[in-house]
Amino acid sequence: MTSRPTTAQSLRDLALLRRVRDRIDREYAQPLNVEALARGVNMSAGHLSRQFRLAYGESPYSYLMTRRIERAMALLRRGDLSVTEVCFTVGCSSLGTFSTRFTELVGMPPSAYRRQAALAPAELPPCVAKQVTRPIRNREAQVTERL
Repeated sequence: MTSRPTTAQSLRDLALLRRVRDRIDREYAQPLNVEALARGVNMSAGHLSRQFRLAYGESPYSYLMTRRIERAMALLRRGDLSVTEVCFTVGCSSLGTFSTRFTELVGMPPSAYRRQAALAPAELPPCVAKQVTRPIRNREAQVTERL
């Protein structure tokens, strides 16, 4: 026996990981944790976290928080909700954790982002604004082209 997974097993694992990612995309505002996500695909939490990181470059929790912050950015650009309301709308249960993660990913606190968005002209269609303002994880680790 080898310790390397077979190609068929790898493909099955990738399909399960896609299910987890799709569930996070759909249910980002619900209380989700790695254990519940792992149970949904019959994996241990540790195995899911390792495989998810290998496949997508970040842990399931980081992916979930990135989705929540993306949605929060859209709600803050709309301007009709307070930062606290946005925090709870996107599924975060702690305003402090939300603000910290938002600042890490966006580069400014949610209140500053909301003020800046209110001053910016609304010339961009929402689909373009979402792409342009998408949070980038690990800004300092961006890959640059080599000549």
